[in-house]
Amino acid sequence: MNGRTAIRTNRLEKGIALLISIFVLLLISVVAIALILSSGTETALAGNYRSSTGVYYAALAGLEEARGRLLSKDPNSFQKIAGFLPSPGTQLNIGEVRYVLNPSPTDVNVLTTYPDTEYDTEFGAGALTVAYAAGTVVTTPSVWNKSPLNALPVSGPLYKWVRINGVSERSLNLDTCTYDTLVDPALVYYGAVPLCNPLSLSLNDQGIGAQVLELTALAVLPNGSQKMVQYLAAPTQITLPPFLAALTLSGSHGGSDPVFQAPANNPLYAVSGDGQDCSGNPATFAAIGFFGNYTGGNYNPARTGLIGGIPTNVSGTNPQLNYTGQNSPAPDVEYLSGYPGNMQTPSQLDAVVNAIVANADVIIPAGPATYPLSTVTGSALTPLGMSASNPLTVVVNGNLNISNWSNDGYGLLVVTGTFTYDPDTNWYGIILVIGQGAVNNVEHGQNKQINGAMLVAKTRDASGNLLPGIGGASVSFDAPMQGKGIRYSSCWIQKAQPTSGYKILSFHEISQ
Repeated sequence: MNGRTAIRTNRLEKGIALLISIFVLLLISVVAIALILSSGTETALAGNYRSSTGVYYAALAGLEEARGRLLSKDPNSFQKIAGFLPSPGTQLNIGEVRYVLNPSPTDVNVLTTYPDTEYDTEFGAGALTVAYAAGTVVTTPSVWNKSPLNALPVSGPLYKWVRINGVSERSLNLDTCTYDTLVDPALVYYGAVPLCNPLSLSLNDQGIGAQVLELTALAVLPNGSQKMVQYLAAPTQITLPPFLAALTLSGSHGGSDPVFQAPANNPLYAVSGDGQDCSGNPATFAAIGFFGNYTGGNYNPARTGLIGGIPTNVSGTNPQLNYTGQNSPAPDVEYLSGYPGNMQTPSQLDAVVNAIVANADVIIPAGPATYPLSTVTGSALTPLGMSASNPLTVVVNGNLNISNWSNDGYGLLVVTGTFTYDPDTNWYGIILVIGQGAVNNVEHGQNKQINGAMLVAKTRDASGNLLPGIGGASVSFDAPMQGKGIRYSSCWIQKAQPTSGYKILSFHEISQ
């Protein structure tokens, strides 16, 4: 009996072992299948992540290309493309739409294949069709679609287009300034806004500051992934000394008063703070202004000396009557009590020059100034291509002599040495003579003028060392020099403002 029982038990145990083996195999199979499914899911997730990341950065690359090319110093600047963007200081109106196109070799018409539906969402149904009909849609190729980049064996970023346009409160659906409660169609600007908040920078719709531009990019990958991203951006202007007069001179108490000597035999020479070249009613500023640390406010002798440099009788006329500005009677020569204290020392003005140098379009000669200073002639300015539509920031690290140059300049000119002017040249914009702080002339003929503003400040000695205090600037012209002088133009001052880049005010991804 015992033997039979043992045999039966062994048979039962063998059956259980078989069941356990089958269960273990089944469990292993389930785990293996789960691992395979999990691996496939992770692969799909990784592929989706790779695709979404790639299309995101492709669209971002389009935005960054456009933002970089907005600067005039960029080798592929939009300013070098005739008719693409308005000249600096001129707004891009609503309805004026610009596209940077980056089609693949198989795209026949990228804007038709990948239409810009977002524009109508912001500006109203049919707005883009109206812009096309009005001829205000302008396109230009991406740098990746032009030589030499289009010859590379690898493709560039896979964005299709970037749109550049101005914005309004209505397109943004945002009241950008709290002085009113309107969401209106006026263009939006970025800058100091007294009506909104005098203590901060903000968006506004009053035309104060720099225009806000909208940059929108669409990227499409070969697998069909799409992404649209958008910047609001505005130029960041370098802080310059305020232009409170057509001609501003530095000086200080203690024998270093500013010097101004007008052309003694020229009855037409004028320095006027009356606004020029601007629509509406431009503000009026001083004709000649000076600043400096005058102990006890005793600046009257300096003012008397400046007035003494203006003749009172030339051919029966009184040239002093040509020096008009915000105060009367002429000549309007003023101590600028409102000139800020943080712009009155050599080191502070030197910092302004350094900021301009760091962002200048052209520096002549290249590199820092070396003493004794070399002299640059007007011929060095000729190939720069300055024009009313292409004002530049030009720094001359030394003396500049434009005698017989017989051309016109546009933009911001900085001279660290002596500036030798010739009245056969118009200059439209800003002239800063900061360093040696001296302006004179050699040639006498022609009747051109400076339109904008000029500031002359002595901050360094003849060896290039910073002075312990601001020195007396000198503007001294020969008696027979012709020319019409200096006329304040807030428009040209605005156009000549240097920028250090386009600041991103906002960024967002647009759902599709």
